[in-house]
Amino acid sequence: MKRAIISITKWAWFGLLLLLAFGYMASGLSNGRTTESASSIRPKESELRSPDMSLEAAGNSKPIATESGDADSVDAVVDRIDQARRQAITAAGLRSAEMADWMTVCRRLSLALVGSGLSLEEIRALESLPVDQRERAHLDRLLGDVRFHDYWAERWTRFLVSDEGPFLVYRQRRFRHWLSETIAENRPYDQVVRDLITAEGLWTDRPQVNFLTVTFDSNDGSPDPVRLAARTCRAFLGLRIDCLQCHDDFLGNVSLGDEDALRGGSQTDFHQLAAFYSSAKTNGLQGVRTESVDYRFQYLDADEEVDVTADVPYRQDLLPEDGDPRERLARWVTAADHRQFARAAVHRFWTLMFGRAVTDAVDNLPLDESDDPVLVALIDDFQRHRDVHRTIRLIASTEAFRVDSVADFEITARHEVVHAAFPLTRLRAEQVAGSITQASKVKMIDRDSSLLVQLIRFGAINDFLKRYGDLGENEFSKDGITIPQRLMLLNGSMLHEAAKSEPILNTTGQIKSFAQDDPQAVEVAFLCLLNRYPTKEEQAYFAEKVGEADGRGNGLEDLFWMLANSTEFTWNH
Repeated sequence: MKRAIISITKWAWFGLLLLLAFGYMASGLSNGRTTESASSIRPKESELRSPDMSLEAAGNSKPIATESGDADSVDAVVDRIDQARRQAITAAGLRSAEMADWMTVCRRLSLALVGSGLSLEEIRALESLPVDQRERAHLDRLLGDVRFHDYWAERWTRFLVSDEGPFLVYRQRRFRHWLSETIAENRPYDQVVRDLITAEGLWTDRPQVNFLTVTFDSNDGSPDPVRLAARTCRAFLGLRIDCLQCHDDFLGNVSLGDEDALRGGSQTDFHQLAAFYSSAKTNGLQGVRTESVDYRFQYLDADEEVDVTADVPYRQDLLPEDGDPRERLARWVTAADHRQFARAAVHRFWTLMFGRAVTDAVDNLPLDESDDPVLVALIDDFQRHRDVHRTIRLIASTEAFRVDSVADFEITARHEVVHAAFPLTRLRAEQVAGSITQASKVKMIDRDSSLLVQLIRFGAINDFLKRYGDLGENEFSKDGITIPQRLMLLNGSMLHEAAKSEPILNTTGQIKSFAQDDPQAVEVAFLCLLNRYPTKEEQAYFAEKVGEADGRGNGLEDLFWMLANSTEFTWNH
């Protein structure tokens, strides 16, 4: 009898815990107004859009920027950026699209900062706030989110060290972890760059040294000055001078020299810059150490090698006279008056936020070309502050980032050029994978998620990237999705597993168990995958299809699969 009572008690506790677990998983399905119709649950159109979004009125709503007062405040800088945008649109004789609704803007923020769309849990939390606070609250949370630190560390790694690197002496994981910590701390960007250029020590205990050791395989176990010079120009200065390794610039592709005396680039320009890195030597168990410059090169048409003196190709006035070679180079690159450094950083961050560069290439910003007027105030601000989080906040607050991608008139490429409409960009491979895995869970997937969920996400994304393909350093290519990639989405195991109607882990299983009716089931599916409410027509149509399916679970699996394969899901808009 005693054993029976104990057994019943255990099963009772188990049942209670199971009910609590199901209740917790289902808590995000409803926003607390389950008796209301879908149209009443959805925020009113007047709350999402300003009724008059002419060029004069387009800047009235700024829910992200918070500072005000002096001319250096976030609000003041955003006003200057928005004013430049309006002037460009007027000069082009175009109209601007209206501002996008808050959920669209928040999806853009999530895709840019953490590489996936919003979770249902995040949407419900934001809906509990006043409409004019939602974008700012979402951005504030994302900037402090470990997912943002890790994701941007991965993105930075792509342009800082584009190669896999040699075995043992290059530790990419440690390098990414160090970058993640610097982004979390919001260390000034110029300090981060100086740390990379001047790094010393072992690649295991000084992660920034991996910026140098990634080039060991091409220089007999020491940092390669040529590759480092090319990477420094591309990553930190937005200049492509790689062609100068072998010959002078005969085609007019590279302009160097002083602002009032620009000239074509030469081999000398490149190799004098590379000479700074010849001071980085490998010293056994001490790792990388700085010694004297020791660089020799045989120029084109020359008979023999000559000693090359370390020098910079322009703004020699910013190069310190004293100090060790790499320290001098680092000070020149990050000098307060070195506008090209600020240009390169702002263009890079803008591109990470929009998924598309303002120019043809994010790492090709010639000295003799003027900046997009919308970026001028942003570059000025970054030159003063060197603050990555502040720059993200500024970009997210601009009309250019918050404008809609559709309008009641035809949107052309000219509208996107002058920022009259948000540019349509297809998601990168890791964003597609991240969005699918996040959509398959009602709760936000982060480091606080269960180990099982994190392992499933890690394995699914890695397998997807191998099969789908990753553009790597060319991640901002404007090429469309390929047929094999489309087939991968249609028939791949990742989407099949994500869409399964499993009652405990997957979104479809939880919707099946807890949605009150098919219309609410469709609504939640749209929120999870497309981060928007369905229109009345969409809701009615798909609710009918779910009802006609052989069981609600199968109908929801089909709906999940269809939405994940839609153009709307796989593009940023």
